[in-house]
Amino acid sequence: MTEYTVEFVGTGETIEVADTETILKPCIEEGIAQEYSCRVGMCLACSAEIVEGEVTQPAARGLTDEEAENYALTCMARPQSDLKLDRGKYPPSIEDAAAADGDAAGAAADDD
Repeated sequence: MTEYTVEFVGTGETIEVADTETILKPCIEEGIAQEYSCRVGMCLACSAEIVEGEVTQPAARGLTDEEAENYALTCMARPQSDLKLDRGKYPPSIEDAAAADGDAAGAAADDD
């Protein structure tokens, strides 16, 4: 078992994570306010942008292959190197969906 340092950019928070555990597990244990919900790689609430380093996350079904290169789902991702993560950053597909939902809500409000 190898341990890696995971630094959360802009927060000053750093944790040690074994390559056999998810990044979310020590976050919860150490009281770091990492968002999560489903814990099965689908809801994307625990998404973080990978600023530096590598993870493995074969069960992160909520990400496309391309997104999985740049984003980690902390409930599924296991470190493969020291990491720098930017929490609360979501893949473009989620940002695009949120914008489309907002546009639809705005259009519906205009119809009232």
